[in-house]
Amino acid sequence: MIEAMLEFDQIYKSFSGVPVLRGVSFGAEAGRVLGLVGENGAGKSTLMNILGGVLRADAGAVRLAGAAHEPASPAEAARRGVAFIHQELNLFPNLSIAENLFITSFPRRRLLGLPLVDRRASRARAEELLAAVDLRVPPGRLVGELAPGERQLVEIAKALSLDARVVIFDEPTTSLTAPETERLFGLIMRLRGQGRALIYISHILGDIFRVCDDVVVLRDGEVVGGGRAGEFTQERLISLMVGRTLDQLFPPRESRPAPEPALEALGLSQPGVVEEINFTLHRGEVLGIAGLMGAGRSELARILFGLDPHARGEILIGGVAARGNSPRARIRDGVAFLSENRREDGMLAEASVDDNIALVALPAYARGGAALIDRGRLEADVARAAERVRVKSASRARQPVKRLSGGNQQKVVLAKWLLADSAVFILDEPTRGVDVGAKHEIYRIVNDLAGRGAGVLLISSEIEELIGMCDRIMVMRRGRIRATLAREAFSREELLRLALAPEAGGNEGGHA
Repeated sequence: MIEAMLEFDQIYKSFSGVPVLRGVSFGAEAGRVLGLVGENGAGKSTLMNILGGVLRADAGAVRLAGAAHEPASPAEAARRGVAFIHQELNLFPNLSIAENLFITSFPRRRLLGLPLVDRRASRARAEELLAAVDLRVPPGRLVGELAPGERQLVEIAKALSLDARVVIFDEPTTSLTAPETERLFGLIMRLRGQGRALIYISHILGDIFRVCDDVVVLRDGEVVGGGRAGEFTQERLISLMVGRTLDQLFPPRESRPAPEPALEALGLSQPGVVEEINFTLHRGEVLGIAGLMGAGRSELARILFGLDPHARGEILIGGVAARGNSPRARIRDGVAFLSENRREDGMLAEASVDDNIALVALPAYARGGAALIDRGRLEADVARAAERVRVKSASRARQPVKRLSGGNQQKVVLAKWLLADSAVFILDEPTRGVDVGAKHEIYRIVNDLAGRGAGVLLISSEIEELIGMCDRIMVMRRGRIRATLAREAFSREELLRLALAPEAGGNEGGHA
């Protein structure tokens, strides 16, 4: 019998009397990758926080290489060989890559008996670590100048600097392009070959099957399934995670797009960002945008919503030229924008669920010369919007939105735009970092929007999501639309080929 490098033995944890972990037991073997899956709120983060020294278990034991593991702090857990690669990156954008890598343990030298930071050794070691993750940038570059995918690789290099025995990857591909994801998977295989125990947490079940040797499923703080990854199907994993079967991950949509335009871009250009963008989003249509990181997808979304300028071209909403070029003007025109970074751009983390939902639509509830808010009507409409997206909250009026799961936070942002009665929805990575159950709910909301005649522009890095949800898919590369595919032409291989193909010049997508 193979001895586990890491063991959880009957772990219990409660917060304010509410059980979060209920006798969790499983092990992670050296030289293998363990996939840890479950919906948001299943207990994954709490369990990892116990492993990482952030929390103490109420009962049970954790063993690392056969020895008791009860770290009093994250620093102690790191010294004992536990490394985390978090979904929310723990990097300082105003510091260099090398400074971030060694912020708690700079190489030292002594001068006249005084300990000094050894800059030369720091740079040399940083170059080795960056090479290990195949990131070819100078160690002296500021982290704030890096793309999100590059920052993720710096986080991985930071974990490698600890020479950890156990490495936990928490949603590591959420900010990575397809090539960077492949590079990450190759790195994980190398780490596995070095005899480390790896825990891989992800809501992307396809990645779980690609990279993991073993799987453990948590639901409501309990282990509800586990074993070799080859013993599971995606359908069985989903059933274990959510406690019910999801007949289709992508719910069927009965409605069809209408001929009337909801949003049009005519020759939209901004030097160095996007070039000659032409497309029409029809009412009742879900139009996808595929492409690698840096292709210009999010930049186009920001221009369409008036957050960023454009030098040439025209934006039409409902067949009429857009009024002004600001988010305020777009909101008046009925355009909604769900940013890829909901925590920074999409919500007020400290404000309540109800206040977040009401945020955009408040002017519509002002009455009289004093612009007093009609609280009764507002509260009733907020409740209807929250019910429409099925927000789960202990108290919408009092609970800060930051206390919700990622999926429920995303639903709150969607509810905000539903209350504003938007006719065009620009959704940038709407299911990033949310669990499979919440994804299914968000897909249902998108279908409902299209069924009511709204136009939905869906930007996603998950090709399966685009194929499962969209009527057409535009493929962007280097700020241009290279092609637009109808549903009958959808295929993962073709979308990747178009995204990766050498630039052929021109805007092949045309005005569709």
